[in-house]
Amino acid sequence: MKTDEAKGTVIDASGLILGRMASIVAKRLLQGESIIIVNAEKTILSGRRLSRVKEAKAFLDIGHPGKGPFHPRRPDQIVRRAVRGMLPRRQPKGQMR
Repeated sequence: MKTDEAKGTVIDASGLILGRMASIVAKRLLQGESIIIVNAEKTILSGRRLSRVKEAKAFLDIGHPGKGPFHPRRPDQIVRRAVRGMLPRRQPKGQMR
């Protein structure tokens, strides 16, 4: 982790488990810290591969392609969504900017 005064803390996500990293990032965001996550595509999703694939398939089958809900497919958006799910985003203290 590096700190740049102007931009904030940079977290390298390579080799980190998605849920654990997201919870740490969410806590730090609630404290008012600026966080930049790099190498989101190298984040690890834990669990059995077959169960993860089945769960993702069932999740993507929900909704309408044109109307939503829209499911992120890019690694950076998946990480962003995981962090957002751990924030009280409808309250002022949890809004991402």
